[in-house]
Amino acid sequence: MTKLERQNTYLASFERLERELAACGTPALHQLRKAAMARFIEMGFPGAKDEEWRFTSTAALARVPFEPVFPTSRDAVEPSRSLPQGVILCSLAEALAERPDLVERHLARRADFRFHPFRALNTAFLRDGLFLYVPAHTVVEEPIYLSFVATDAPAPSVWHRRCLVVAESDSRATLVEEYTGAADSVYFTNAVTEIVVGAGAHVDHYKVQREGDRAFHMAAMQVQLGRAARFSSHAVSQGGQWVRNEINAVFEGEGGECILNGMYRASGEQLVDNRTFIDHAYPHCASHELYKGILDDKARGVFNGKIYVRQDAQKTDAKQTNQTLLLSDDATINTKPQLEIYADDVKCTHGATVGQLDAESIFYLRSRGIGLAEARSLLTYAFANDIVSRIKVDKVREELERSLLEAHHLPASEAGKEEA
Repeated sequence: MTKLERQNTYLASFERLERELAACGTPALHQLRKAAMARFIEMGFPGAKDEEWRFTSTAALARVPFEPVFPTSRDAVEPSRSLPQGVILCSLAEALAERPDLVERHLARRADFRFHPFRALNTAFLRDGLFLYVPAHTVVEEPIYLSFVATDAPAPSVWHRRCLVVAESDSRATLVEEYTGAADSVYFTNAVTEIVVGAGAHVDHYKVQREGDRAFHMAAMQVQLGRAARFSSHAVSQGGQWVRNEINAVFEGEGGECILNGMYRASGEQLVDNRTFIDHAYPHCASHELYKGILDDKARGVFNGKIYVRQDAQKTDAKQTNQTLLLSDDATINTKPQLEIYADDVKCTHGATVGQLDAESIFYLRSRGIGLAEARSLLTYAFANDIVSRIKVDKVREELERSLLEAHHLPASEAGKEEA
């Protein structure tokens, strides 16, 4: 299938959607979708000459004629306790119909589709999604779970997931996004999440991606932080044949803090690409990143993290670290931590380490009567659990700890022995 034929496949699906929704939605939404589709057709899928995609080929993804699936977004919300008064958790379609004033000033205005083909494709097929609104001075005590499941379909399917989160000033909320799917199905998850963190608000975000080994996963998250706002993200990737996660955060006021942590495991011929961009546009803001990867067999990893400090962003405190553990001679990682600084009164550091398991640590464990295979498993578990242990939501942390133990054939008692 040629490039033009692939684009025409998506265009035909888009035209069917437009005919179906002719009598639904607002004129602004229809115009938004049309503009996004036109931009996707203009850009097409990224190629080898695109610097941002140099190590992540889209050829295998582009060859598959995926058909769009439109699930009911309310099904993605896990039942929980009653939410505080004023909090809105509903489908985007409902929110656009009932509270367009809360939605339209943010939707697709944060995650700009003009320069990103997959965002454009997601926006073109924006039929529904999830909307979370937390009013000012409101605290949501319990985590809010959003569970996205790719079910079996007759043909290879694409799921264009969309979330919009607006946390007004001095509010507090914790959000958990989970992506799962059938183990043997070929499907494509194309997700866009926009998060607006108001002045003095705190949002803790957790993303767990454990889709099938034949799945494609493309996710973009755009975060805007107001004055003295705090945002933290913990992203864990454990499945999929082709995975790319992008997180872009922009400080829109002084005194904000952004924490981006990530952990990924890949084996076989899996590819996992993580990209972060933090824009320090205002002074007295802090950002801290730690991404860890474990690659085995012929797996490939990519990390591209950039901290951008503008001229007026004095007193910036930023640190970025990427650590990769290679468990085989055939596993590869392309890592590129970057600092671009135009202010002179800042504290900014970045670094990357790539290596194998420490021989002295293995020798120490073996001297205590632990076999070679178990010693390697214990050290690998400890490397990954450094990120998992930082997760504050008990349910998420405990599930990930169990999956790590199972992946390395370790009983809980043995893992505890190493940590002690």
